[in-house]
Amino acid sequence: MSAVSPLPVAFTPRLDVADMLAASWLTEITLRLRREICWLWQLRIGSPAPVGAVPPPANATAEQLDLTRFADDKRRFLDSDVTAHYLTEQIDALRTARRDTPGPWSAIVYRLALDDCAQFVLALGLLARTDPACGAIIGSCLNDMNRTLPTLALAQRLYDDPAALLRIDMGHVLFRFGLLETGADPAGWHQSFEMSSLIAHACISEDGCVPAELRMLQAGPFVQADSPAVCAAVSVLQGVPRTPQLVPLLGDIGCDVAEWLRGIAQLTGRPLVELTQTPLPDTARLTALAAWCWLHDCDVLLPPTTMQDEHQHSRMTTWPTAPVRWLAPLSDPQAMRRLPVELLQTPLQLPHTGFTARVTRLQRALGPLADGLDEAIEEMARRFRVPAAVIDAIGAAADALDAPLTAETLHTLCRARAHPDLGSLAQPVTPRFTLDELVLPPAQMLQLTEITGAMRALTWVHYHFGTARAWNDAGLSVLFCGPPGTGKTMAAEAIAHDLELPMFRIDLSQVVNKYIGETEKNLKRVFDAAEDSDCLMFFDEADALFGKRTGVKDAHDRFANIEISYLLERMERFKGIAVLATNRRKDLDEAFLRRLRYLIEFPLPGEAERVRLWRYVFPQAVDISELDIDYLARQFPLAGGHIRSIAFNACLQAGRYSGPRIAMPTVLFAVKRELDKLNRPNSPESFGAYRELILPLYDEARR
Repeated sequence: MSAVSPLPVAFTPRLDVADMLAASWLTEITLRLRREICWLWQLRIGSPAPVGAVPPPANATAEQLDLTRFADDKRRFLDSDVTAHYLTEQIDALRTARRDTPGPWSAIVYRLALDDCAQFVLALGLLARTDPACGAIIGSCLNDMNRTLPTLALAQRLYDDPAALLRIDMGHVLFRFGLLETGADPAGWHQSFEMSSLIAHACISEDGCVPAELRMLQAGPFVQADSPAVCAAVSVLQGVPRTPQLVPLLGDIGCDVAEWLRGIAQLTGRPLVELTQTPLPDTARLTALAAWCWLHDCDVLLPPTTMQDEHQHSRMTTWPTAPVRWLAPLSDPQAMRRLPVELLQTPLQLPHTGFTARVTRLQRALGPLADGLDEAIEEMARRFRVPAAVIDAIGAAADALDAPLTAETLHTLCRARAHPDLGSLAQPVTPRFTLDELVLPPAQMLQLTEITGAMRALTWVHYHFGTARAWNDAGLSVLFCGPPGTGKTMAAEAIAHDLELPMFRIDLSQVVNKYIGETEKNLKRVFDAAEDSDCLMFFDEADALFGKRTGVKDAHDRFANIEISYLLERMERFKGIAVLATNRRKDLDEAFLRRLRYLIEFPLPGEAERVRLWRYVFPQAVDISELDIDYLARQFPLAGGHIRSIAFNACLQAGRYSGPRIAMPTVLFAVKRELDKLNRPNSPESFGAYRELILPLYDEARR
């Protein structure tokens, strides 16, 4: 409250304002509203205003038409009426004694170069926000008790120089920078305006209170202050923005953008806040936050995924016009196409978050717990390419453990926080088999053992031998080819089980899209998720995706070739393990075969392998002592998948009669059904010594 007048700042008692200049303006607005109420009683009723009452509404049209006629009457009334004359003296005394005292209000006036007229409008909006009791007063002055917010028309009526208000409209800096907000429907002079609580607090207080949606980031030391990326960032971010700016920050998903920007803030000296709310607040709230950031001269770091969310972009039709610099982290450069062109600035390239950076971050997050776990930390840093915030969460979880941290526990903590987001593009597969359960020739078993051994040695070879530079940190791509039922899917599950990796089967019906470019987007999402979360991707019927490129005869051929070319390039860079299965190896592109680390041919099993398969496919609880396993393996050259199908069908039939015991006729009947399904010629003689057991089935077929 100003020392000039003992009157309260507002209508609500004990509403104290620490800023002397803001208090002076609020007091003047309150006095002018009181004086206007006195005049409206005289105008509408013809009598002095009673204590504690507002004048009744009048005919709005007649009142507006008579404004000129009653102008002289109003001047005489203000001079002659005791209450109105007293209020006028108080207003004049306030304006005479007003001084430019340091404080939030003075800082805003200086930054925006506001004259008395603009300060009057700003104070009117501030009073409407800070004093709920003024709503009825404003409604009475506007001749509409349903309208409790001020308008420029009301400001013109209250101000001594109405012509000065002509300089203020919705394009004025007060509205353009978001200090005052209007509704969605423009109504010119009669458009209501208000001030957000954020700006009202900033106008009268210097307590430094940060809005709930924002988090102040403290400047910190920078390790590589002389690097080209840092020098470029400092040159872009050190100046004060004169218009709203949107600066893309291009980096990988693991980059700690906030930490990097704290180092930049240390060099530029500019405050930095982080917007923590996702999705973005609505337009009105974002405008208020932008105004607050402008008043405090802060740059704003947007949430990492905000500017890559297409739905968010469709919802944000307009950006705040306050001259604030928005920093938008992007892991996908293609997302820049969706940014508002009028705000877009030159993008900044963030440092790449490589293996060494993840190792360092993980060691720092674990602290003393990292002692003796150097090899395990390196392995986790290669396998889990997670953001810095996730690494810090892993460190916090490890610190909360009661037991000592081991390599196995560290792997469990990392796995718990790596969640591949594949949506409907892939289905998780629970591995059911181990390498010991596979029935394959020795050569194929040796290759599978080499694959698992290679994955375990990948970290050491890449980052101690130095092959990561030559191979771009590439992982392993494996092709399983062979006839149906020879164990390709089973082998993929066994590898996932042996390496303790989650396994996902890629759903081609969801990945392949008829619209141009959508298939590539889906594949990118699949590969990125697999790399970041350390899982095994299994492409069944791989020839459907990795087919041969053809000569271009029409647009369909050209875009089909683009898809294959993208796949070839992406496989070259893939850092995890991908297993592809096909029974049509000849249909695969030769360039794709070159990118494979291993190719395993799954042959039809020989007689010795079939004996093992027949003994293995039946559950342990099933009695197969009556089966002639050697005869079945010798007589029927079937793949493992077909033998498994026969065993399952035999169990289904035996379960109806004999319980967990399989007889030879039951198996022979199931063999007959499987041969018919495969369209293989068969007759009673095909069953040799067991011809008599199978005859009833053929006799029934003849009838």
